Amino acid sequence: MYGDIVAVCDVDKNVRDPAKAAFGSTPRDFEDYRDLLARKDVDIVTIGTPDHWHTKIVIDACRAGKDVYCEKPLTLTIDEGKILRDVVKETGRVVQVGSWQRSDHRFRQAVEMVRQGRIGKLQTVDIVLGKNKTGGPFPVRPVPGNFNWDLWQGQTPKVPYLEERSHYTFRWWYEYSGGQMTDWGAHHLDIAQWAIDSYPIEIEGEAKYPNVKDGFNVALDFSATYTYANGVVMTVSDTGRNGIMFTGDQGRIFVNRGTLQGKPVEDLSSNPLTRKDWNVYDFDNLDRPERAGKLDAIINHMGNFFDCVEARKTPVSDIESQHRSVSTCHLGNIAMRVGRKVKWEPEAEQFPGDDEANSHLRREQRSGFETV
Repeated sequence: MYGDIVAVCDVDKNVRDPAKAAFGSTPRDFEDYRDLLARKDVDIVTIGTPDHWHTKIVIDACRAGKDVYCEKPLTLTIDEGKILRDVVKETGRVVQVGSWQRSDHRFRQAVEMVRQGRIGKLQTVDIVLGKNKTGGPFPVRPVPGNFNWDLWQGQTPKVPYLEERSHYTFRWWYEYSGGQMTDWGAHHLDIAQWAIDSYPIEIEGEAKYPNVKDGFNVALDFSATYTYANGVVMTVSDTGRNGIMFTGDQGRIFVNRGTLQGKPVEDLSSNPLTRKDWNVYDFDNLDRPERAGKLDAIINHMGNFFDCVEARKTPVSDIESQHRSVSTCHLGNIAMRVGRKVKWEPEAEQFPGDDEANSHLRREQRSGFETV
């Protein structure tokens, strides 16, 4: 299955025009995504916006009858994920989230080995994400003529234009993202939780926050500890070697984007995992070549999406798994923001008897840009 690029959309003309020129088919271009969704010749949309726009565009695309590939993290808040789950079920659309590490052979093999007991009973998972960026104060500037700043802000509070709030550096503002906890976390915590095969019930977080007017406001230093319903303890830190360490009572495995190592990995030479052993995907084309690394693995990840569009099946990075994974990221940020240990009920998706923590499950949305 393949597709033609028939339209591109961006609120910044200086992004939109080069994107349009990159395709020989000369697609139509739009500033407002709603005009793109109105087109009858669009069957599939890919969403590469800042995080605060993901949920609304996925909802609107599904209700317009489109299948969707949306980059991670899936949501800005936990309650957005609950709404998305209902909309995808209601519309029957295929939605793949771009958590492409699920299609990277190294990460997938690590999960398979943990789930199949190659390190014994899983006890702890330790994750390092990296530091959040610092910066500011940044100057207020006139809005460039090529940029629809009001539309870019979407559901978030309307504020004066700072160049550093937009484009790549949006991720260092809590208004639009969650810092490294949702940026790298949507990758590594997703893989960890896939292997743990459970949900957290208790979270404790620590962080220091900058106090710079018109400056980045994500945590300067952060860490979080999660206790899962099955007893596994997971730690998340911003300091150390980026990656995931799985420790069991019979060994350990470390995996990141360049490495899969540990004694159990070495033992694969004499006791390999055969193709029939690979079972963490509900639907997957195992005839695809093994791929590792971002650009390579995305080929399989997008391929899985197109397979599922054609077969009307659930993709590997589906709404439920990705809502649950990014919820775990959000839970860490919430625990940091309230500055204490919190308890979580994964079935009800609430903090029992904790009004302060529950107030962080959603955010007030600017009029005209509500998700529903």
